[in-house]
Amino acid sequence: MSSEISQAVDQVISQAAACTGDQNDFQPPSHILDHARQVLKTEADAILRVSDRLGRSFEEAIVLLWNCTGKVVVTGMGKSGHIGSKIAATLASTGTPAFFVHPAELRHGDFGMLEERDLVIALSSSGETTEIKLVLEPIKRQGLKLIALTGNLNSTLARNADVTIDVSIEKEACPLNLAPTTSTTVALAMGDALAMVLMQEKGIEPEDFARSHPGGNLGAKLITVESIMRSGIDIPIVAYTSTHAQVLEEISRKKLGFTAVCEDDGRLRGIITDGDLRRAMIKHRDQVFDLKACDMMTANPKTISSDSLAAQALKLMEKHSISDLMIVDNRHRPVGLIDLKDLLRAGII
Repeated sequence: MSSEISQAVDQVISQAAACTGDQNDFQPPSHILDHARQVLKTEADAILRVSDRLGRSFEEAIVLLWNCTGKVVVTGMGKSGHIGSKIAATLASTGTPAFFVHPAELRHGDFGMLEERDLVIALSSSGETTEIKLVLEPIKRQGLKLIALTGNLNSTLARNADVTIDVSIEKEACPLNLAPTTSTTVALAMGDALAMVLMQEKGIEPEDFARSHPGGNLGAKLITVESIMRSGIDIPIVAYTSTHAQVLEEISRKKLGFTAVCEDDGRLRGIITDGDLRRAMIKHRDQVFDLKACDMMTANPKTISSDSLAAQALKLMEKHSISDLMIVDNRHRPVGLIDLKDLLRAGII
């Protein structure tokens, strides 16, 4: 053991021995926030340095990932394995089929899950992790492409990779320069960069992302209007020249408190709500039953397209204090409607 490491270990033991007594008596020393800021600055600076080093190897990695017709298999040992698991999850959720496999499990049967058309991303800060080195030969024998994320460009991992991305650092944020901190942060950020660039180049849209997140808050935010709107006979519609009685009948039958008003060609011209009927009754009194739909409607109602996000529909309804919203096609013809109850059932509210 080197003298530096021995001194560091002795310091840790000494500090641990001093931490006796009631922990409730602990008072944070004034330098705590300074130490925290230094950790964050160390890791942030390391990411910026890696950003400045980005070059051809990153582009080559994107090409390999783009051309991969199978799955992306991410592997790593220890802390690198935890980072690799997150990278695989990010890839999978942004349009690239991926999963994480522990290198030891690869050597004990899990290679059977891999095909020649798959691609492997291996993480190792040193590039000399024993478990990683042991899977390099079967990876190459099976003809799999290999992308390495390592801090040692002269390592065994780097020499065997098709593409090597440099994630080297000057020092860990750990005060002993031992615990993987800066190195894992940089590797994670590089994985995010690969996934986000690949996502953008593949043209992944919100609806594609939604399919990977059917549940939870993300899924709710990415639900489209089309998936929850009411359509067909559920839409209350009257003609532009419909009578007062016909309007009242349609509103009563559909039980939504309003009806759309359309031209003969199907284009939406306005809506009539219960409130519009009351106002017409007050304004026209004895002549109200002679009115046509066009006389009572509110023209140019708020609308939205079916491919919009449901969250956008909610925002529009809140902005204009309305509880129902018409869904129209590119010719401004009603194709559906959505109300607050629909948004509530879908978990948007």
